[in-house]
Order: sequence, then structure tokens, then C-alpha cells
Amino acid sequence: MNRKLGRASIKLERPVYILNSASVVGTKENEGPLGLLFDKAGKDDMFGCKTWEEAESTLQKEAVGLALDKAGLAPEDISFLFAGDLLGQSIATSFGVSAYGIPLLGMYGACSTCGEALALGAMSIAGGFADKVVCTTSSHFASAEKEFRFPLDYGNQRPLSACWTVTGSGAFVLGQDMFCSSGKARAQITGMTLGKIVDYGLKDSMNMGACMAPAAASTLEQHFTDFADKPEDFDKIITGDLGKVGQRVLIDLLRERGFDISEQHMDCGMEIYDGQTQDTHAGGSGCGCSAVTLSAFILKQLQEGSWKKVLFMPTGALLSKTSFNEGMSVPGIAHAVVIEAVS
Repeated sequence: MNRKLGRASIKLERPVYILNSASVVGTKENEGPLGLLFDKAGKDDMFGCKTWEEAESTLQKEAVGLALDKAGLAPEDISFLFAGDLLGQSIATSFGVSAYGIPLLGMYGACSTCGEALALGAMSIAGGFADKVVCTTSSHFASAEKEFRFPLDYGNQRPLSACWTVTGSGAFVLGQDMFCSSGKARAQITGMTLGKIVDYGLKDSMNMGACMAPAAASTLEQHFTDFADKPEDFDKIITGDLGKVGQRVLIDLLRERGFDISEQHMDCGMEIYDGQTQDTHAGGSGCGCSAVTLSAFILKQLQEGSWKKVLFMPTGALLSKTSFNEGMSVPGIAHAVVIEAVS
């Protein structure tokens, strides 16, 4: 049987397989270090649409369609769709995937949504409630700036601690069998640790890395406790969106708790852009950041045997423009998923 471990973790008796996946990104992401690995990139960030929000919906629609095609599946083969984004009422999702006609479970964990979706999708399959599911998330730089910060026309100055919201969407097809019509699964999910809300009282929306790092430290400490794991048990411990500032905070917080992850840690927001040639300050963030990096880069390393086991842990800042304008703090959350190579 699947086992609940400790306070917040689940170990799967049988793995749930990532049958295939897809990544669709914008122009800036395509120009970064991972550019050649993404499945599709827009010629411009409008993706042929009239608004930024429509463009983000298009990202999700195309990512889900590509993932299904690569897995050799049709929408009617999918039991549930776990999806979310950063916009109010998750409008990028609702307008983006409605045409597929798949029963939808809307997710919101801010930038941690990819981890949340994968964990819940895997649990639904492991529990016998679904045969195959799709998990997808998206973000768009312009729609996120409009939602949370300033209109682009305002031309505000960004501090060096700020992260750049990734324009992109990643989609993942999960199933209970190792093989599908397109061949062998890309990787397998064997467990997860679900995070709790952690609030250190920080209020700087231009320093999301520092706001989210305490939640990442909390989830990692819980995972190590529940699974009796050590940092060296993983080839990589991968956060989603901390950037340069958040990485330093995370490593310091865990050292205080007796864990040194400095050798294993990798952050998707630091991988997706070139810090020397692309003006993205602390790095990348957004629901799409960890999703497209997982699909294009991380799963590739597992498939090729470069890595055997990783802990994938996107991080989210749980604020809104309302809470920020009312002077509230920025709580964080992080969900960790154990992903292993398929032997």
C-alpha cells in the first residue's frame, strides 16, 4: 500500500510515470541557455493574440496539445486535468484548456503550482481514481506584471533582487504504466512532501526569493525527517523560483538546521536565463519557470542517465495585489516531488 510518512509525506508503493511532456516558451526564454531544448517558442510574446492574457492561455493550450501528441494520446484518454496559473480566477487556465473537454481540477500554489499539480495528479493515479492525467501550469511576464506590479508602459525600475517572470507553459502526462504508445516513460514519481504556509513577515514583492526561501527550507527539512533522506541521496535538489538571493537564504537556513545542500542545489530560475547576457537580475520565476525547465532539461538528464534521482520543489509566494496594497506580508509555500530515472 502507499504509505503516509511522518507529518507531510507520501511514499508510493508503485511509481507513477511521467509518460511524456512538452514545453512552450517566449522569446527571452528561447534566447537563454536552455533555448534549444524547448519544444516550441513563440516568434513574439503575443503568440498571435490581442492581449497578454490570451497569449498565456495559448501557451497552455499548445503545451497540453503537444504533450498529448508526444504521448500518442487524445483528450478522451485523460481522466483529469490538474492546471493553474498566476492570474485572478486562473483565467489563463480556464480559457486555455477548455476546448479539450477534460474534467478540470484548478490549482493555485503561485509559482509552486507545478509541484502541487504533479503531487495531486500522482496521488489520484496511485489511489486508483484515474488512469492517466495531465498536469500543466503557465506564466507570462507581461500578464504577471500587469496582475501584480506595474503596467509595462510605466517603465518602473527593477531592483537587483527582483526575478523575471518566465513566459512559458509546461505540460506533463502521467500514467500508471511504464509504456504508452509513444514508448517508454520519461521518468517516475515515487513520493512527495507537501508543504505548509510559512510566513517570516517579509513584505518586499520585489524580493520573492527571500520571501519563498523559508517555505523551501521548511519543506526540505520535513522531507529529510519523514523519509530519513540526506542531501547526498539526490543528484540534485531543485527549487523552482528562488533566484540568486533566495538560493543563498535557503542554503543558510538549512545549514542552521543541520543540512548542507550547497553541492546538490539547483534553481530553475537560475538555469533558464544567462545572468551575464540577459538582464533578468536575480533570475526567473513564475508558474512556467519550473514547469518548462522540468520538461526540457531535468527529465532529459534523468532519461539519459546523467541523474538517477532528484527532488523537484517549486516554490510559491502567496500574495495578491489586494494583500500587498493593504500592507500584508508575503507568505510562501513549497511542494516537493521525488522523481527518479526509469530503469
